[in-house]
Amino acid sequence: MLAVYRIGAHIPIPGINGAALAEFFARAQGTILGFFDMFSGGALSRLTIFALGIMPYISASIILQLLTIVWPYLDKLKKEGEQGQKKITQYTRYGTVLLSIIQSTGISIGVEAMRSPTGALIVPNPGIEFRLMTVLTLTAGTAFIMWLGEQISERGIGNGISLIIFAGIVAGIPSAVINSLRLLGTGELKPFLMILLLILMVVVVGIIVFFESGHRKIPIHYAKRIVGRKMYGGQSTHLPLKVNTSGVIPPIFASSIIMFPATIARFIDHPWMTTISASLTPGTLIYSLIFVGAIFFFCYFYTAIIFNPVDVADNMKKHGGYVPGIRPGGRTSEYLDKILSRITLGGALYLSLICVLPDYLIKYMNVPFYFGGTSLLIVVGVSMDTMQQIESHLHMRSYEGFLKKGRMKGRKS
Repeated sequence: MLAVYRIGAHIPIPGINGAALAEFFARAQGTILGFFDMFSGGALSRLTIFALGIMPYISASIILQLLTIVWPYLDKLKKEGEQGQKKITQYTRYGTVLLSIIQSTGISIGVEAMRSPTGALIVPNPGIEFRLMTVLTLTAGTAFIMWLGEQISERGIGNGISLIIFAGIVAGIPSAVINSLRLLGTGELKPFLMILLLILMVVVVGIIVFFESGHRKIPIHYAKRIVGRKMYGGQSTHLPLKVNTSGVIPPIFASSIIMFPATIARFIDHPWMTTISASLTPGTLIYSLIFVGAIFFFCYFYTAIIFNPVDVADNMKKHGGYVPGIRPGGRTSEYLDKILSRITLGGALYLSLICVLPDYLIKYMNVPFYFGGTSLLIVVGVSMDTMQQIESHLHMRSYEGFLKKGRMKGRKS
């Protein structure tokens, strides 16, 4: 399935001047176009049938999660279990197709007006035929990717959508390695700096693994209950609260928000716009402050969406569970909210450090640092999840595990 996805990422849509498109995207690095091109595995810069990638599906999923807060119908579906989840998945598919049509329409209109730096038209024969063909091709491509992801989740190992994003990001590793070796051979990249960079990359990956598998365990005791002639409860367990509950959503949202005005400013020839574009360039102080502030905001915002302390406290109370020293109900929800707020602060600091670090490495150390913050978070997180699922499949079949020493820890709870 992943091989099919990568083949489709190299099939261009009809009516495109490939050479002019490549020249245009050479200017798009560091803009929102370059950001989304990373998630599509380079398909957007080549304007292939998978140019939209899986981002419309992710956007539709996030929009539905946000709507569950303000729309009681979706909140009710969310609590209905498997049947309700099937309906939400169906609505997500409809939303994906709708967003794909809107985005592909914008791309078809925008590409017609674009020219390469040399003045060549990217679309030699613009018109309604090109727009209709582009909308149909890109929408069908996104729907097909969505189907591929669901098939991987259902019949394979790991989350299909995450693995598709993972495949798109790691597809650029060979070219990045070749480029680094070329710079090393020409002397532009010093051997000492290369060794230091490799050590730093290993340390950063270790930090990501440590924080992504980090939990604060809240002890929970269940009181004994007599149902008929049997006694239930009397057990002790724990509630694991993740340090980084929101995952990679905050840096993705923060990057998109900052890069959108930066992209518009870059393609408007005006002194004010040039100043704005320069200020919002990665590695500048203004960009870093806005980026970190947006990460903090989305960390707390998204954590509040996916984890409701009131619902957790109510469910614990219904089943006779309580936190030692804390009254069930309102006091428990306040306690959980307090703990979650504190560990989310640590998670936001960790995300900010990982995402801002590559910008300063590129700016001050002048190195071809391929693994950006967001992409590295996705690659490591998906790798850990997939390894844990492989571990669980092997243990179910009485194998010792995927690794000879130790087990994958962290998200299993």
